[in-house]
Amino acid sequence: MTAPLSLSSGLEVLLSTLQNAGDVESTLHILNVLDELLSAGTDRRIHYMISKGGSEALLSALVTTARSFSPNYTLLLPLLHLLAKVGQRDRRIGMKADEAGAVLLTLNLLRKNDQHANRAAACLWVIQVFCSSVSTANLIGENQGLDVIYHLIPHYATTNQHTIKAAIDAFAALLCTKANVCWVVSKGYIFGLLRLYEDWHSNGAQHDAIPIRHSLLRCLHKVTNSTAGRQAFMLHGGIRVLYESTQTCLLGKGLESLVEPSLQLMRKCLPTTPLPLTSDQSAYTFPLPGRAHTVPDIEPEADMRSEASDDDEEAEDNPKPDYDDDLETDLNKLRFLPDPDRPNELLPQYSRLCPELSHDFQELDLSSEPEEGSTASSSSSDDEAVLLNTSSFGSSRRDRRRSSASWDWSTSSSGSHSETEPDTAAASHLKACDFHSDSSILSTSPSFRTMVREARGKAPPGQRGDELDDEEDAEESHHGTMIDTLLERHGVCIPHHEPRLYHAAAAKTKSIPGFSILAFPDFWGHLPPPGHEPMAPRKPNVQRQKVFEDVQRFLNPDDIIDQVVFDLEDSSLQCPSDSLRFYSKFECGNLRKAVQVRRYEYDLILNADANCNQHTQWFYFEVSNMVPSTPYRFNVINCEKSNSQFNYGMQPVLYSVREALEGRPHWVRSGTEICYYRNHYCPARGRRRTTFYTLTFTITFKHSEDVCYLAYHYPYTYSALKANLKLLQRSVDPTKVFFQQQVLCSTLAGNSCPVVTITACPASRSWRDMHQLRNRPYIVLTCRVHPGESNASWVMKGTLEFLCSSEPVAQSLREAFIFKIIPMLNPDGVINGTNRCDLNGEDLNRQWSKPDPVLSPTIYHTKGFLYYLNSIGRTPLVFCDYHGHSRKKNVFLYGCSLKETLWQSGSSVNTMGLKEDPGYRTLPKTLDSIAPAFSFNSCNYLVEKSRSSTARVVVWREMGVLRSYTMESTHNGCDQGIYKGLQTGTRELQEMGLKFCHSLLSLTKDMKALYSTRTINHIDLDHKSHNCFEDDEPPCVEQIEYSTDWPLYNGTDLDSDVNSNMARADEKEEDNDEGHRGGTLSRGSNGQSQQSMKSYLLFPHPMRQTSSEKRSMCNSVSANGQIMS
Repeated sequence: MTAPLSLSSGLEVLLSTLQNAGDVESTLHILNVLDELLSAGTDRRIHYMISKGGSEALLSALVTTARSFSPNYTLLLPLLHLLAKVGQRDRRIGMKADEAGAVLLTLNLLRKNDQHANRAAACLWVIQVFCSSVSTANLIGENQGLDVIYHLIPHYATTNQHTIKAAIDAFAALLCTKANVCWVVSKGYIFGLLRLYEDWHSNGAQHDAIPIRHSLLRCLHKVTNSTAGRQAFMLHGGIRVLYESTQTCLLGKGLESLVEPSLQLMRKCLPTTPLPLTSDQSAYTFPLPGRAHTVPDIEPEADMRSEASDDDEEAEDNPKPDYDDDLETDLNKLRFLPDPDRPNELLPQYSRLCPELSHDFQELDLSSEPEEGSTASSSSSDDEAVLLNTSSFGSSRRDRRRSSASWDWSTSSSGSHSETEPDTAAASHLKACDFHSDSSILSTSPSFRTMVREARGKAPPGQRGDELDDEEDAEESHHGTMIDTLLERHGVCIPHHEPRLYHAAAAKTKSIPGFSILAFPDFWGHLPPPGHEPMAPRKPNVQRQKVFEDVQRFLNPDDIIDQVVFDLEDSSLQCPSDSLRFYSKFECGNLRKAVQVRRYEYDLILNADANCNQHTQWFYFEVSNMVPSTPYRFNVINCEKSNSQFNYGMQPVLYSVREALEGRPHWVRSGTEICYYRNHYCPARGRRRTTFYTLTFTITFKHSEDVCYLAYHYPYTYSALKANLKLLQRSVDPTKVFFQQQVLCSTLAGNSCPVVTITACPASRSWRDMHQLRNRPYIVLTCRVHPGESNASWVMKGTLEFLCSSEPVAQSLREAFIFKIIPMLNPDGVINGTNRCDLNGEDLNRQWSKPDPVLSPTIYHTKGFLYYLNSIGRTPLVFCDYHGHSRKKNVFLYGCSLKETLWQSGSSVNTMGLKEDPGYRTLPKTLDSIAPAFSFNSCNYLVEKSRSSTARVVVWREMGVLRSYTMESTHNGCDQGIYKGLQTGTRELQEMGLKFCHSLLSLTKDMKALYSTRTINHIDLDHKSHNCFEDDEPPCVEQIEYSTDWPLYNGTDLDSDVNSNMARADEKEEDNDEGHRGGTLSRGSNGQSQQSMKSYLLFPHPMRQTSSEKRSMCNSVSANGQIMS
């Protein structure tokens, strides 16, 4: 027989000999060889031994040795030690032990040796290992094993701590089954465990007690996995015990490791608290066509994956499937166009949305200047004329056609000087606090101002109707003049924004509650702050501090105010004089309820999306009556996403009315001590299994008598879009720019969904120029299908304003393409402050496959328009849907690739024969070169099954648009490039919209246009691609979730405990050896003779070989058939 074959059978020989050895010395030598062999290598050796029947051999030897009338502990101890080391790495050790009859035998050994520390510890480790099997753990529990082990755990002691820890660890291991947990609860052992922890905490001043306290926490963590366990834990004051002990740990050095597990246990055991709402259903309900008006307060039967979009990948309530499993692998679905969802006879109606194909451009032959708005559709211009003529302002309409879009603040209001002088004086005395929600200054409704006047006693009872009408007219004139004077005195020049035009647009906007108040920032306007805003540094252990404060609320309820200070559904609620005042009943606003918790702390509850009971993330509200220079803590307690960029440097935005009146109208990133973590709240009605998260941040207001606004991100309203489009229409030269705004369709609430056409007018009406115009490729851009992604609208604003500018690049693009832009696909959702859905309670970006013409009109008609372009042979060259991303940094694109999807999914389809144009990567590569905020490495071109109904995938699959994208813009900032470490503001977002336009030059027929002398000076080509290959954030420095289970016991820790016990056995035997030679050795406690004790000495002596002898022995037998060192 060859040497390798002999060596390969060496392990089997050892194991066979171990089971059949008849004498103690041979067995001890085999155990010694095995221990040295396994200790010298890695776990791979142990797993190889297990595969060769090592566990069965050890169990057989254990049963044979322990069943003798007088067990030989000289042999049993090393056998138990080795079994513990090997068994913890054998997944089936519990079942194997049960089959071998070793489970109850080991428990009986423990009972007999509860007074022998080393023996008891060895038995406890083996029992701990056996509990990897639920059935084995139940078997031990049924045979009073829990009682035996529990009574081995004493109060604080300085001796035999290794055995005490082994007992606690074994007790914790037994708590892996429901039956054992129920037994522990019924026996009242939770109370005992808490008293033990208290005792070890108060007496164990030395750090040697830390491992035991860790083990006790493990027991408490296991037993509180059941509802009964948590109830018993709270009943016996467990949260208070842990809270007080952790406060002591924070003061002592070296005790930090106990704080986090204690905190996690407290978080898990805090009682579940329903949200203080009467219903989980949104405060806003809308009667849908063909459905009953009332919306039942139940969980919708919807695919929970709809909570994730092309932006956010999470599905909150369901375990996330493997990513590769979500990839589409059906080649037919990837390759072949499905049948249209409507007959071709319905498509010609969309020809009206292509006026550039039929317009005759007669104005090019006119020598005089064209009338204002001649490039706009008649319906749009007439609509805007009515809008302006019915404005509540008293000033007459003037010609505002000019190249600059800013308002001429020097223009005086109508009326004589004597009439305006009192109003001027009144306006000059206006303060920031005069613009709060109770003020009529920013009302769009004359009736609202009448109600305010009556409430203030200005309308005497019995006044005649005609007198009231006259007074209302006078009030209107006074109101308009006051606003005019205020703007003249305090207004600043904000490009593409006119407060009066915004007011007029907002007056015609239709909302569910009938908004009549304007939010001051939307009316007044916003300018980017002068400098960049860095990401907020995270304060160390800030989440820990906030959770401790939450625990204090539970422990000391008498210290909590708990008073509702704002309720969207209760307009009669009186706010205490010393509390903050909240308001959110304005366009885009979202705050349902505010509860004062402490003097300077408030819980905030967001309103669910209309007609449903979920999707809470977006917030936008007014706050006033603050005390300056005082930190206020705000807790948004019903967030639904499992993580947020608020954990990675993102801040909410704040707008101060006082700052704006002083010439600084800025939305600024604000807030300190920001963190986002899971809380203990549940839905009010308990109908839905939802996990809520708390966003907490602290705001210190600068000024007294100020009115401030707080928002998730920079707001952008529907009225702002309407006003901005009108200003853009005025700003362009109609002889050069074809700008036409039309109505795609009406929304459910009756608001118009605008569609904009932008291209260059032909140089002349010659056949050649007209032919070039009507054969330009189409670029279709859409935006804001998800209302909470306001950053997408700021990117779109940058795109629109650039395309209407006189920049050479913009002119080149207009000459090369026809742009069809739908800047707001979900106007109703934006208006009513929803986060994700339309008024039908559905995510519109999941309706593209078969959109309902009644319930999803904007998607239905957008898709119909794309079908129309496809039917006339004008398939768009590019389709891009602008989105915002709440969980990633940078800006990036999602596209569609057949080959990349099949490669990534591991499909068996041979892709070598598939042809695919790689042009879908052109825009991302170009953007990576010119846009500082763009990250090519974050782009993705995979087609997922869960995204099959999104715009990106449907337009790619059904219309055959190669370059069909979703552009994601971060809510936070960038982790690469020149903006690394900075939060993105409206300036950077609008710049991204501009850069996207620049990238389109790479698709022109003449590629040199991108580098031509005319455009090279207007495009930054020096941006370097970053080399960060991680798309997702690293784990948060503090645990967002509280642990539902304790981390698995570390095998190396058990090995260390076992080795320490073996060393103690060595020392004890050396002492006994010296005593024997001195003639003082007595009988052992179990009645063994001196001869038995001499046999016991056989175990340590072979262990005392020289290092060279050890190496020789280890190398002589290989676990895998070869010599191993």
